[in-house]
Amino acid sequence: MTAMAKMTKMTKMAKTLNKAIVTGLGTGYLPIAPGTWGSGAITLIFLAVAWGSGGRALCINASLAVLCVLSAIGCVALGKFTERTYGKKDPSQCTIDEWAGQSLTYFLLPLGSNDWKAWLCVAAVGFFAFRLADIFKPPPARQIEKLPLGWGVLLDDLVAGIYANIACQLLLRYWLLDYL
Repeated sequence: MTAMAKMTKMTKMAKTLNKAIVTGLGTGYLPIAPGTWGSGAITLIFLAVAWGSGGRALCINASLAVLCVLSAIGCVALGKFTERTYGKKDPSQCTIDEWAGQSLTYFLLPLGSNDWKAWLCVAAVGFFAFRLADIFKPPPARQIEKLPLGWGVLLDDLVAGIYANIACQLLLRYWLLDYL
């Protein structure tokens, strides 16, 4: 294999890896509302970690923090690649920003009892709270969205994640956990 052929192969592999990252492991390619699929992937990860760790808050929150940080880094680092590849600043295929925002939504939420039904309730509340905040983009999310490269793509979802987390904290702590 020639040096040029090796470079071409490496370039194709790097492009494939970058696409896998920005599309949230392919969730951005799923039909109808790819952002919802991206959020759903994190919701499933949240539930898997809760179940696998027996509801240990430290394990769940550490996993969410790592997911949020890695997703944020990937979103910003690959912002220019995303724009160039998909021809838009925030294409629907890019769901890594939803991964970051949805992870932030679940961070430090009260889990209620050590029961899968309570975790499922927390997961559903967090999922819907984030999707609503991401769709309606309360201030300053819409304004932040205009920032260049991957920053605007990421930060509007992190703002949505903060709003959703606050809503979930209030809803879960002062109303729902009494029933779980």
